[in-house]
Amino acid sequence: MTDLPKTNRRGFLAGASLGGAAALVGGLGIKEAAAQAVAAGRSEKPLKAAFSNAGLQATWCAQGKQAAEYWGKLYNVEVTWFDGQLDAVKQRAAIDNMASQKWDFVAIQAFGIGTLTQPVKKMIDAGIPVIDMDTLIAPLDTIDVHALLAPDNVFMGAAVTQSLMSAIGGKGKVIMTQGALGHTGAQGRAAGFKQVVAQYPGVEVLDDQPADWDVTKAARLWETYLTKYPQIDAAYFHNDDMALAAYNVMKAKGRTEIKIGGTDAMPPALAAVADGRMHATVRNPSCRIHGGAIVAGVAAVNGEKTGNGIPKNIVTDGPVVTKDNAAGMQWMQDHFLI
Repeated sequence: MTDLPKTNRRGFLAGASLGGAAALVGGLGIKEAAAQAVAAGRSEKPLKAAFSNAGLQATWCAQGKQAAEYWGKLYNVEVTWFDGQLDAVKQRAAIDNMASQKWDFVAIQAFGIGTLTQPVKKMIDAGIPVIDMDTLIAPLDTIDVHALLAPDNVFMGAAVTQSLMSAIGGKGKVIMTQGALGHTGAQGRAAGFKQVVAQYPGVEVLDDQPADWDVTKAARLWETYLTKYPQIDAAYFHNDDMALAAYNVMKAKGRTEIKIGGTDAMPPALAAVADGRMHATVRNPSCRIHGGAIVAGVAAVNGEKTGNGIPKNIVTDGPVVTKDNAAGMQWMQDHFLI
């Protein structure tokens, strides 16, 4: 990637909950980083953890798996993966399987709220600490998870939408392409979008259908939109994968004037922001969330208590990413820091 101007560090300090080692890993070799991890609470005995996120087809989830495995090596944790496959029924079957086994701790990002409650409660009742990642397994007052590590999804949706509104001068025709409607992260991003758009009476929302994080569904929706609507000024997508899939359709139809905003700030989106294919994205810090789940899980095994050592709800925000800070964001992801 082209060397870009200085990094915007908004949101970086929110990662302090990952412990002192997190701030050092990027600039150290694996041996030095492991030594820092010991100081920050690395497990003396090997631990076994089970992880699941919405589906490894999504680049955010695939990066999270890499981060969990990386931090697992630092903290002496063997990670076993249960893929959600972007399908609530398939993830439920995977978590039922997970719940039939013994683990030192588990970490889960649910594809949809309420879909995994029974097997998760089974594991909690068995004394297994459960770390909730990115989206609610169930409302926090109804399930005794050890902690939730998640971004402020309303902020993310609002921040990118505001950037798009500024780019189109606060008037025009826009579309939002949502993720899975049962995903609380998607719900927050939609709320942030709507909060900002409500401030601009000159903006018309043409459509806001979900594509369920699925690039094929997103491309199909946008084939229809580009035929139906001769004017589309901006588009907000709940993740970058869907945004880039839609961009390919726009390019094929000669409609690249549409300003595109995404969510997650994954490497392909960073490149797209740098070269102008996307206007902006916002970092949903996959590495911070999945790596933080390793740190929180080890701490739970070592006796850390919810509400007395670790907060029940930890906000793991990342910054809006534009050309000005894309290079720094890429570097931090390369070292599993954000």
